[in-house]
Amino acid sequence: MPFDFKPSVLPEVIVVEPRFFSDTRGGFAEIFRHSDFLAQGIDLTVLQGNLSVSSKDVLRGLHYQLNPRSQAKLVSVLKGEVFDVAVDIRRGSPTFGAWVGERLSEVNRKMLYVPAGFAHGFCTLSDEAEIIYYCSAEYAPDLERCIIWNDPDLNIAWPEKSPVLSPRDKEGVPLANAQINFEYRSAQ
Repeated sequence: MPFDFKPSVLPEVIVVEPRFFSDTRGGFAEIFRHSDFLAQGIDLTVLQGNLSVSSKDVLRGLHYQLNPRSQAKLVSVLKGEVFDVAVDIRRGSPTFGAWVGERLSEVNRKMLYVPAGFAHGFCTLSDEAEIIYYCSAEYAPDLERCIIWNDPDLNIAWPEKSPVLSPRDKEGVPLANAQINFEYRSAQ
């Protein structure tokens, strides 16, 4: 299998490490194979791919889309380094409001699988970062929502205390006031 799958502190959020093969010509890695992901319980059907380019200290997030167009995401960094965050926003979840952060970079080649029902964001650590992420649903602006990045109830340990934000991200709301329609379903 060309991937190592490691559950994070939030078991549904998975750190995926592709195996990179290199020789004198360069290198190669598979970044997605549906059957391998499915064997790990990740049923990701990719319907949209996005490229995001951000300069240092830019923070994007915490974004999510409501059902019925919620998005699972597979996030990777092509250039630079980011601190990538997922927050559990599934009502009834034993980890509701908990977050996990992972450094993703062109050097470590780690990817983060963020399931539907989790808000997602990242902060750029390098001078510039290029992030590619695959989504399980197409963008639906009418269902897009944003939780404020510095919600004191979440207490995310962002590496930048005064990030560069878009107007939309500045207007995010605390999780306590967020519109969410995700329900936790136990795996049992």
